[in-house]
Amino acid sequence: MKAFTLQELAERVKERAAASPDVSYTRKLLDKGVAHCAKKFGEEAIETALAAVSEDRAALIAEAADLLYHLLVVLESRGVALAEVEAALARRMTRSGLEEKASRPRD
Repeated sequence: MKAFTLQELAERVKERAAASPDVSYTRKLLDKGVAHCAKKFGEEAIETALAAVSEDRAALIAEAADLLYHLLVVLESRGVALAEVEAALARRMTRSGLEEKASRPRD
């Protein structure tokens, strides 16, 4: 079986965003606006964190999948492509995480 990629999921989100809300949960989310999509993402982030500390491996895997899907919906709602996020990550790979974090502007 071929490995599934986040890029494939991002493409599916984009396809489903173009579908009717009668048949697409993604479209229904997007129709409710960016704030709603962000709220759903936040809920999934909390559920993922809770699954991690509960030491329930199956729940963590399921919640992480939900989290990634909802992240891609948020990106779609703002017109940000997964490739742009991947490019930002690639730029960060040129130095250690500590160096990269220290280079960020401070508030």
